[in-house]
Amino acid sequence: MATASDQSDAALRVALLEDDAVLRERILLPGLLHFGFSAHGLATAAELHQHLRTHPVDIVVLDVGLPDGDGFAIAGDIRCARPNVGIVMLTGRSETTDRVRGLSQGADAYLGKPVEIDLLAATLHSLARRLLATPRPAPRRWHLDSNGWCLVSPAGGTTALTRTERRVVDRLLQAPGELVTRDDLIGALTSNVFDFDPHRLDSLIYRLRRKVTDACGEALPLNAVHGEGYVLVDDVH
Repeated sequence: MATASDQSDAALRVALLEDDAVLRERILLPGLLHFGFSAHGLATAAELHQHLRTHPVDIVVLDVGLPDGDGFAIAGDIRCARPNVGIVMLTGRSETTDRVRGLSQGADAYLGKPVEIDLLAATLHSLARRLLATPRPAPRRWHLDSNGWCLVSPAGGTTALTRTERRVVDRLLQAPGELVTRDDLIGALTSNVFDFDPHRLDSLIYRLRRKVTDACGEALPLNAVHGEGYVLVDDVH
């Protein structure tokens, strides 16, 4: 059993039930931490039930094949007892009948293994928005969602951010339409700015632009000012 905790009070609390210790401890938990979740790893259904009795949880991610229980039945039990908890099933069973059964038993999403951590993070953030959303006018500008870990476009498209990407995006969003210098952005990434390779910033920005375009279907309006920094264009009209 292991815990991956984010220091932010707004971090989504995830209970991860996966009996494969290597997958749980070396891939899924570190990946969820990287995307800003507060995740607690569990190996058995008994551990999950105990954790739910003693800890607040926003979302449960569970495998179907478990040593002491059936994932479908567990999902149904959670849905009946805790209707406000999100449920994501993570399994190697890809048949349509299994997917239908999982969703019918109360799961909000059903992802096949092996799952890319980016897809899992985006699914969890999307589910959290549906569970926690309150009616409000959508901002007509690029912004971070209420949890601070997804970049949202003016049209409502979302991109799950890593910890490093979030720091850069947050700094840019603090000064929409204004130049943010390279030194300022590097300072958001590290306290040792003199040993930081500036090319790493350019590579990060390049990957971020491609990632946002792929996820949102919209280009991030981030303009480079040669030798100085970047400007995030304010799209409010």
